Amino acid sequence: MVLSAEMKEEYRDLILKACGASSLRVGSRIQSLWSGYGEIVRLHLEGCERPSVVIKHIKFPTEAEHPVGWSTDRSHLRKVRSYQVETHWYQNYSTGPSCRTPTCLTACSSGDEMLIVLEDLDAAGYDQRRTCVKDREIMACLSWLAHFHALFLSVAPEGLWPVGTYWHLETRPDELEAMDNTELKAVAGDIDRILNKCHYKTIVHGDAKLANFCFSGSREDVAAVDFQYVGGGCGMKDVVYFLGSCMDERECEKSVPGLLDYYFTQLKQCVDKDVDFAALEKEWREMFAFAWTDFHRFLLGWMPGHWKINRYSKQLAKQVMHKLKL
Repeated sequence: MVLSAEMKEEYRDLILKACGASSLRVGSRIQSLWSGYGEIVRLHLEGCERPSVVIKHIKFPTEAEHPVGWSTDRSHLRKVRSYQVETHWYQNYSTGPSCRTPTCLTACSSGDEMLIVLEDLDAAGYDQRRTCVKDREIMACLSWLAHFHALFLSVAPEGLWPVGTYWHLETRPDELEAMDNTELKAVAGDIDRILNKCHYKTIVHGDAKLANFCFSGSREDVAAVDFQYVGGGCGMKDVVYFLGSCMDERECEKSVPGLLDYYFTQLKQCVDKDVDFAALEKEWREMFAFAWTDFHRFLLGWMPGHWKINRYSKQLAKQVMHKLKL
């Protein structure tokens, strides 16, 4: 990739100007982007207050290599749109300290390339990553989500995905077609419509998995990254996706009720006082199983052997299908 080799002069000048730096040095690659669409790299700066920044460099490949074989024109167009949405998000939306995100310093696009220059969260004190978590870390992420959802409650997702999340049914017809579970396949549209008809909508992160949260040293404060699939919808979509990303079926059965209570306690503390919170909570609790089953539907078509297709998910899907038959 360009950044980890010799950086384009135009990129170098753009970054130096945006950061007020005199020079920069390309550091380590943090990660490659999904399907070979680019990379995330840390840059070290001289002559300014910031010791470093993080660059998200997108370069659309001539032939994408999807890790599980979903390299189609539809998949490519969805990814292109996702990076456009993410750039718009960082340039036009902001959050507070209770739902911390990296500051966007500048961004540009040219042809088949895009560049987003972001605050380095490691340098800001969010330098911890987790692959497994304890309750206090789960609660820190749920608190972030609650504050995020409260901040954007009833805010129109202008410039974002009209319906957030990367597994949204309308954008995943290929995966739906590939499903073997005919019963769930038949009601997938009903589940999608029910979620989209929610009275209480917010902006959802859209990919709120554990890997997209950066923890402080105390592990009690978090910041979130990766806003490619940010858009409108029911807040439960983020909650179920996050919980499913860090707990197995036994942990879900044991801990989800208490963790949901904690999320709504946090949400109540930060929504505007003129919101009918009892009605919001009632609606979103009813949507919990629908949101979980919606993601379960995606997995069944996308990767039928995925570890998240477990007893807990299957039980919730049964409950939803039973409700739809009533």
